Amino acid sequence: MSKNYVGEAIDILLVEDNAGDARLAKEAMRDSKIRNTLHHVGDGEEAMEFLYQKGKHADAPRPDLILLDLNLPRKDGRAVLEEVKTDDNLKRIPVVILTTSSDEQDILRSYNLHANCYITKPIDLTQFLKVVQSIEDFWLTIVKLPNGR
Repeated sequence: MSKNYVGEAIDILLVEDNAGDARLAKEAMRDSKIRNTLHHVGDGEEAMEFLYQKGKHADAPRPDLILLDLNLPRKDGRAVLEEVKTDDNLKRIPVVILTTSSDEQDILRSYNLHANCYITKPIDLTQFLKVVQSIEDFWLTIVKLPNGR
């Protein structure tokens, strides 16, 4: 049974070092028609601790969707993507790249590393909120997510 059915909460891991962008994403999803829990980590190392349920994230749920920035401190988002997509226990979790980079090399590399989607963050506040809501609408209402446990 997919978690997309009404009433079942969706766990989303937001990996974002920009506090303002993280706050906006939380706001955009707070009023959602889909019940979700947005977990936020600020760098790639903490993202992997969350995914492997280590340290302060020992009780972290397995996310149903990962929103990943590429330009992160400590461990780059590209390295996080590669590790997630090469781990048999994590690779089925959809990863949406949500980044400021529109560099063609970043786009190609992300898809070569099996990103499920690549979105360049708009600079405009209203557009950013629309993008986050569109991600939510698509990935949480249209797409059937794997249980993957």
